[in-house]
Amino acid sequence: MVGQRQMKTPQDILLLGFETHSTEEIQVAVAAGVDVNGLIGGKTPLTWLVEMYLRSPKFSDCVRCLTQAGARCSDGGLLAVLLDDPELLREELHADSSLIHRQVDIRCAFTPLRGASLLHVAAEFGLVRAAAALIESGADVEAKAAVDEYGFNGHTPIFHTVCQRGNHCQPVLRLLLDHRAKTDVRLSGITWGKSFEWATTIFDATPISYTQAGLLPQFGRDECDLYENIKLLAHASGRMLPDELNVPNEYLRS
Repeated sequence: MVGQRQMKTPQDILLLGFETHSTEEIQVAVAAGVDVNGLIGGKTPLTWLVEMYLRSPKFSDCVRCLTQAGARCSDGGLLAVLLDDPELLREELHADSSLIHRQVDIRCAFTPLRGASLLHVAAEFGLVRAAAALIESGADVEAKAAVDEYGFNGHTPIFHTVCQRGNHCQPVLRLLLDHRAKTDVRLSGITWGKSFEWATTIFDATPISYTQAGLLPQFGRDECDLYENIKLLAHASGRMLPDELNVPNEYLRS
């Protein structure tokens, strides 16, 4: 690993840390002199981290690692959410109550974050403490993201929680369901991975059908995780499911 690091630039090490959510690699890059506010390919390091593909419990640790090294963010409310810091978020909301209705545009590799509320952001990254603080402060669990030129998207935060890798966002899903988030929302379509090569439009999407979209190979999700979420959604809406759902699918396993 030492030899590999010596062959990489500080920026290479930083991006590797972002890709794997490794605070150790980020710290190595910072110690090697990377500018945490400089531009890499026209983007700040914080933007690179947010736009990276991985979703894990270590995401906020990586954000914190950057801010402790001096990285700046002009949007204090968004930064508080990304840090999953409820105390800081409450301070920001107290200073500017309009943040609860703020819409942000973030390039997202999975469920779109265009015209999204801070609750959408918390849901996408599985930031359950920030999500709870937002809801406690009056955030609308039925807030709609922007609709694109084809009438697609316009989704509520729950769509961000149902088919994440490793089921990382299930705690936020449960939180939203506890606050009576609707499970029967129906969209004309929602484009997962919009603007990326794996972009996939799911037509006539509901939270349950969007969960099942995770079975498509480009999503790379675990079947058992998906059906666990389907059971949660069905239970919340009072629907009955068969006792045996054939999960994991025996035909495919054989």
